[in-house]
Amino acid sequence: MAKALPPLSHASVPQSVRAELTDFAVSLDTQIPGKRHIPRNLLIATWNIKEFGSLTEKWRSGSDDSPKRDWRALWAIADIVSRFDIVALQEVTGDLKALRTLLKTLGPRWSFLMTDINRGDAGDGERIAYLFDTARVELSGLAAELVVPAEWLNEISEDALKTQFARAPYAVSFRAGQETFILVTLHVTYGDVPADREPELRAIARWMKDWARRSNRWHHNLLVLGDFNIDRVGDDRWRAFAETGLTVPAELDSVPRTIFADPANPQRGRYYDQIAWFEDGPERLIDMTFLDAGGVDFVPFLYTDPQMTKQSLQWRVSDHYPLWVEFGVRA
Repeated sequence: MAKALPPLSHASVPQSVRAELTDFAVSLDTQIPGKRHIPRNLLIATWNIKEFGSLTEKWRSGSDDSPKRDWRALWAIADIVSRFDIVALQEVTGDLKALRTLLKTLGPRWSFLMTDINRGDAGDGERIAYLFDTARVELSGLAAELVVPAEWLNEISEDALKTQFARAPYAVSFRAGQETFILVTLHVTYGDVPADREPELRAIARWMKDWARRSNRWHHNLLVLGDFNIDRVGDDRWRAFAETGLTVPAELDSVPRTIFADPANPQRGRYYDQIAWFEDGPERLIDMTFLDAGGVDFVPFLYTDPQMTKQSLQWRVSDHYPLWVEFGVRA
């Protein structure tokens, strides 16, 4: 049975860990907008959280411990997640120990929905999950994994999608204030070569355009988010994603997606994660006002021990940064 992590004030927390996590909390105050009720805002995040599965029940995992993710990392992850209304997680595994401990730590107002694990080599045994703050948002009825219509399989292009999605996109509808919206989370297959990703990207872009148009008839909004495995703006993967009008806010253009990105050119080769929606036409958002977007940089604040490398950090926290968007909604 998973147990919540003790508060940082607990005697069991090493002083150096307590100080590190306290300083990290201060940094999050400057990186993420606060939750507001008047005027009402909505904070949505996406995070490919590397192999989020088991947990070592220590504040500091050692060289012989597996997994390397420990209580120290999970407390930092919980602090990040708690700042948002909804967080879409990719790479949740079949082992739910870390997820259950995270939810216990977040407290009783937090809930979740998730898929079963994706079977087959391409699925990597992963789940997609939504964690959400029930004091701020509520489910509005829809939860579904997307399946490509059979007639689309040979229509998309000459290199059409020949099979279903390797990891089925997961759609869930929520209500915040007076607004109802559908989030569609996906983790596009990486493939042996970059071109392997294009059929899935093209299929999801087509699906989103059709669905957004239909959803708007019922005054519902549609957003798509997750790890799209796009290398850079303007490449073939980007065009397959953006050809139907899906738009990523410009505020995310300069935000690095992974901890290994080149700080001088964060888009180069690792522009994987996105949050997107339609800004024009009958598919555009209704009564949700875009306010801001950004990322969460945890690297300078966590595991600052001299011997800790980014290669080691990725197994404790993640190799991807969280991305977030903020909307204004009617209370």
